[in-house]
Amino acid sequence: MENALPDIRTLFEPESIAIIGASHSPNKIGYRIVENIIGSGFPGRIFPVNPRGGELLGLHVYGSLEDIRDEIDLAILVIPAKLAFQAVKDCARKKVRILVVITSGFSEVGNFEEEREMVSYARRHGMRVLGPNIFGIYSSVAPVNATFGPGEVAEGNVALITQSGAIGVAMFGKTRIENIGLSAVVSVGNKSDIDEADLLEYLGEHEGTRVILMYIEGIKNGEKLVTALKKITPRKPVIVIKSGSSKRGAVAAASHTGSLAGADEIFSDVMKQCGVLRAKSIQEALVWCKYLSTAPLPKGENAVIITNGGGLGVLAADACEKYGVNLYDDLETLDTTFSGVVPEFGSVKNPIDLTGPATFGDYEDAVGAAIDNDDIHSMICLGCQTAFFNGRELERSISAMHERASGKKPLTFSFLGGSMIEDSTRKLKLSGIPVFSDVYEAISCFGALYSVYRNRSHGMSPDAGLNCVSRADVGTDMNEDMDLRTMELVVQHARADGRTFLLANEAADLMNAAGIRMPAAKVARNLQECIDAATEIGYPVVMKVVSRDIIHKSDAGGVALNLENRQEVMDAYQAIIHSCKRYRPDARIEGIEVSEMILKGLETIIGARRDRAFGPIVMFGLGGIYVEVMKDVAFRALPVNNGEVRSMIKQIRSYPLLLGVRGERKKDVDGIADTIMRIGSIIREIDSISDIEINPLVVYKEGKGCLALDARILLTSSTRC
Repeated sequence: MENALPDIRTLFEPESIAIIGASHSPNKIGYRIVENIIGSGFPGRIFPVNPRGGELLGLHVYGSLEDIRDEIDLAILVIPAKLAFQAVKDCARKKVRILVVITSGFSEVGNFEEEREMVSYARRHGMRVLGPNIFGIYSSVAPVNATFGPGEVAEGNVALITQSGAIGVAMFGKTRIENIGLSAVVSVGNKSDIDEADLLEYLGEHEGTRVILMYIEGIKNGEKLVTALKKITPRKPVIVIKSGSSKRGAVAAASHTGSLAGADEIFSDVMKQCGVLRAKSIQEALVWCKYLSTAPLPKGENAVIITNGGGLGVLAADACEKYGVNLYDDLETLDTTFSGVVPEFGSVKNPIDLTGPATFGDYEDAVGAAIDNDDIHSMICLGCQTAFFNGRELERSISAMHERASGKKPLTFSFLGGSMIEDSTRKLKLSGIPVFSDVYEAISCFGALYSVYRNRSHGMSPDAGLNCVSRADVGTDMNEDMDLRTMELVVQHARADGRTFLLANEAADLMNAAGIRMPAAKVARNLQECIDAATEIGYPVVMKVVSRDIIHKSDAGGVALNLENRQEVMDAYQAIIHSCKRYRPDARIEGIEVSEMILKGLETIIGARRDRAFGPIVMFGLGGIYVEVMKDVAFRALPVNNGEVRSMIKQIRSYPLLLGVRGERKKDVDGIADTIMRIGSIIREIDSISDIEINPLVVYKEGKGCLALDARILLTSSTRC
């Protein structure tokens, strides 16, 4: 039985640290870690451990853990992998609280078994494990720099969590160049025990952390991570960089960390669902971190662009559309606000064009007018270098405008020009003012800021929309009209038959028990039963083969559509049997399903599956035979609420088709959302089901519902515990 595990707070706020493998050689990691701990001003007790004993950087070196009489919060392992497990056992006897395993040579190189045994032993003895295969941890609270990265770390309010040690060390240096102060840096490596979700639990409550940046290569426990992110993003921005998005990158990530990189589309959509900002590069992520760590949140969506060049203003407007920044367009208010500061040949339409001869005084007047107007919530100040500019005046003016807006409204600057502009921009950046050489970089920061604003304003996923309920209002528990018992019996029957999928009639029975409407249908065992079923259902009808050996019925010629009369049913019966026997001679054909031919509607696809990274997920998209070509789909991790489901529906490129085009009526979006919620409930409640796919789900006009034409349901290879 596991002993009570220590609070994760101990990792960030230790009072005593032992370094097992402390080295007397300055070229060794064991030396650099001790040096950094001392250099960081750690006020607690430091215990270097090395069988050679002696003294290291003024500290007594202990021959073994047993020689240390004090309690130990953190034990840092910097020893060969073959010695690590014994060191873990020694730490257990000493009742160490948390192990920080710098050592590599475990799951990242295929040594899974020893890593599992080491962590299992540690947890049974009341210890948590960070790593292995990491560069350490920095915490501004302790303070302590227990890493082999740079010794000098600027304290601030940005926390870094990184799966890559090398990238983490590099970001140490990069943040210093970018003048980004750090509250914590944690290397998670193989994530054998402590992972991002555990760290977010602490950092979410840590007052000194305002922004969190994560570098992720693979997800091990996605459901746990989603829960943690949903709790923290309404309060603090979380930025993620995810590698392994390409096929080759995913393979590299798996070999590098021992984790599996999930499908990039699923990862991206789940992060969107959680309110996480996904950066495309380390540089973009660091720029966002720096900006979000100081910028005030806007009080509304109305942004204005103030510029001295029409072309630059157009570029900025394009960037605003790309990054989701809404430009204020109330012409009457804009005219009242800016007519006194814009020349007659300028423009008070947004972008506000002060024209080429504008002085810095004109800029200050325009920005001041925007700050004073409560209907304007944020400002983007742009400029092209002209003869009216000089470096010293530029720095003074931008500093003055920044000071005036500070704490009131977000204000971002971007000026384009030669060496004078570039030199001034560098100086202003170093002083903490958000000024950029590139318009798109400046406005991407605004886009990130507005994502955070929407997330906090709605108290939910930032893409959920204004009319959505809160997360707590709707879950994916079984609807009252869903017959769980019948569904379980259908699955048990298939299991008893030795199958890992449901036959067409079984899938229909399960869908009906779940309250998902399918066409009226009967399974016929021979030609006469086909004719009788078609007569009872009413023409036109559809016929489909029912066979445990044929899952993709269309590929086998096992489907016949729009059969209008008795003769066509007879012909179709013969054709289906012949085609299926030719497609797979040994196929066992249980019968032919005869169903009603449905009315034309918009074909969509709904799915649910157990993702290797995130557990149960749902999918929605444009359906039919072209779904694999178009790939117009969106994903969400379960559980979801009604708002998250609707945001997923709105996300697909084909969403305008649901609103009605060229005189068509709006489609039944409520019916789609209800169906998604129902299949989400099925896959969460019935562990034996691994995949559900309804393709197509035909959607009719608003109020007329949906019809599932075909349902493919796969079972897990064995019942989940």
